[in-house]
Amino acid sequence: MKDKLKTLWQVFITFFKIGAFTFGGGYAMIPLIQKEAAEKKHWVTDDDILEIVAIAESTPGPIAINSSTFIGYRVAGFWGAFFGTLGMVLPSFVIILAIAFLLREFQQFPAVQYAFRGIRAGVLALILKALWSMYRKAPKGLLGYLVMAAAFVCTAFLHIHAVIVIAGCAAVGLIASLLAERRAK
Repeated sequence: MKDKLKTLWQVFITFFKIGAFTFGGGYAMIPLIQKEAAEKKHWVTDDDILEIVAIAESTPGPIAINSSTFIGYRVAGFWGAFFGTLGMVLPSFVIILAIAFLLREFQQFPAVQYAFRGIRAGVLALILKALWSMYRKAPKGLLGYLVMAAAFVCTAFLHIHAVIVIAGCAAVGLIASLLAERRAK
């Protein structure tokens, strides 16, 4: 029992340090996860790290959190996954909570209000850049433009939940590809 608690503590502390001292998002954390989990602790191998990253990329959620969950599970089962995830998430949670508290206290100051106007403009620019990148990579054609317009109208004006719209778009794409395949035969 004592060894199990020690292992859980090591899993928690390892991922807490990675979560607290790595900036730049999940991909920036992967080298630290590899160094700590594979090189220092020998919980997994370098080959395992490649597989973990592939799995973490293909499952919903942030890659670093998925990786910490998977490694924690490998090391100590369910509770290892729990404490690995908690260790990775807790630093960000505490920082965001502190920022939210401070913003609440200082939001009436003009400098803070001006700063957030600038942040909003920057975020809008990033969203537009992502939209442009996705548009350039998306297949072009009448159906694609109709689906895009319908999805926009459904979410922006009809207030249909985005998950329903995405499922509908997937269904339209599936049906269109099945019909195209059928016509090709």
